Amino acid sequence: MNVYKIMTASEKRSVISLALLYASRMLGLFMVLPVFVLYGQELAGSSEILIGVAIGAYGLSQALFQVPFGALSDRFGRKKLIFFGLLLFLIGSLVAALSTTIYGVIFGRFLQGAGAIASVLMALLSDLTSE
Repeated sequence: MNVYKIMTASEKRSVISLALLYASRMLGLFMVLPVFVLYGQELAGSSEILIGVAIGAYGLSQALFQVPFGALSDRFGRKKLIFFGLLLFLIGSLVAALSTTIYGVIFGRFLQGAGAIASVLMALLSDLTSE
């Protein structure tokens, strides 16, 4: 007996859409890391420690907001929280891109991470697919 069920067309669309959304967010986020150390040295007030803080601010805010975003998505709906998280990520990206100081970049990176939608995407994926 085959214990693996083939996904329906609707499930395949859901999985592909959510995977592309997650991958595009990660690509846009981590594409900047290899050159940020060089670029960060040109920002006003920068130091090696602050450049490291700017890189780590994203991960810190991800860790802080992942569980609350998941809980809020249970209450307000997955798609609303995904939209809100992407909006936070966009605002953080704009803040970081337009900043001329390292502190602005740190704040922008923190906002980017605050749009912690990975847990919401996983919850939506489990809602849209069968066991």
